[in-house]
Amino acid sequence: LMWWRPRRTTAALALLTSTPRALQGSSVRRMATPAGLSPEEKYLFDVNGYLVVRGALDSSEVRALNAAIEAHASEAVARSSGALRNAGAGAFGARGARRDLGGMLSWRETDAFRSLLAHPTLAPYLVALCGAGYRLDHHPLVLLQDADSEGFSLHGGPLSGDDGVSQGVFNPELQYRCVNGQPWTSLLAMAVHLVDAPAGAGGFCVVRGSHKANFAVPPEFASGEAASFADEFAVQPETRAGDVLFFSEATVHGAKPWRQPYERRLALYRFSPPNFAYGRAYLNRWGDALDLCTPAQRAVLEAPFAPRLERTMTTPEGDDGPPPRPKLRAPEKKAHDLAVFKTDYF
Repeated sequence: LMWWRPRRTTAALALLTSTPRALQGSSVRRMATPAGLSPEEKYLFDVNGYLVVRGALDSSEVRALNAAIEAHASEAVARSSGALRNAGAGAFGARGARRDLGGMLSWRETDAFRSLLAHPTLAPYLVALCGAGYRLDHHPLVLLQDADSEGFSLHGGPLSGDDGVSQGVFNPELQYRCVNGQPWTSLLAMAVHLVDAPAGAGGFCVVRGSHKANFAVPPEFASGEAASFADEFAVQPETRAGDVLFFSEATVHGAKPWRQPYERRLALYRFSPPNFAYGRAYLNRWGDALDLCTPAQRAVLEAPFAPRLERTMTTPEGDDGPPPRPKLRAPEKKAHDLAVFKTDYF
């Protein structure tokens, strides 16, 4: 597999390596088909709470995503104020600040980011882990970090409280279940890696198996004050440009300081089942992105409601499949709703 390395004006990026990596942790080379996840993929996600799909995007796709980021890099906003610097002085802290870039779905000069909504390689995972009719929940976000910039304290998990802070309270917003062989997560993250992150590079880290936790993360673990916990249990998966990492937001996760001499780049998407919502982005109709989307991509941007109420459903084939169609209700039921409620849907 040919791996692309983003061109930068700094010589440091030339230090990106192509050293082969062992298949490790919760990673697979075999990719899901429209028929669903393989038994190995189901097992790895169920045990660990995350799954790395190696080489999910090819070099031309990675190149297009990076070129789009470079064209809009000046729009990125640094998390420099005190309220946004949450890593502190512990294992997740560092001198520099992360920069966040949004608005990619409305970039008219490229469809590189819109194409990920119903990507034929990625859609089977989204259907398998969120269900048919999966929807985009948050605005996508590109994370940019220079060397020695801070990570992010541990958050998420099934027992988190306000704003993801670990409080030992059942959190219906962030849950994972597997029922009758069907995995399900109330909020699924899809992290698209656009540069290499070898062992020790920093970046995304995860506490394996914490999506099934029965106890809250102790504060000193979440903050990184207990450095030994971060070193041993906050695992940084090794990734390469083009790898895509899926994780349940019910899995406790964060980020370690970025230690590489080149810029970290990661595109983060969050998806939910068809009738679930965490974010409010759908209330503003996703800006003008809808007009730029394919029918399959547009279906992913639907508001949250149940499939049986004539939801247009993107298939596991994504943009390679037939145009998505709604699951139609019986005309008699629709007529009854209109007579009772004076609207098309209850």
